[in-house]
Amino acid sequence: MAEALSSDKTKPSPTLNTILMVENTLKNSPNSVVTVAELKKMLPRQVNHNTLMVILDYLEQSNKIAVGLKGITWIYSEMKT
Repeated sequence: MAEALSSDKTKPSPTLNTILMVENTLKNSPNSVVTVAELKKMLPRQVNHNTLMVILDYLEQSNKIAVGLKGITWIYSEMKT
């Protein structure tokens, strides 16, 4: 029983600050398409790969980014009134 509990891997839970950092980096990127490797280099702080994947999955599900064969593109546009 204890072995089963210790072998379960939990998903990383990114903080709000980390999510916002990734969002701002993608939003303000000079390139229209960014690979994961390029994104990691552009981030002001180092982010664990698995945590970054969770953040990118969240951003894709919330329709803020599009992930394609060539990389990641920011697609969300804020409504300005």
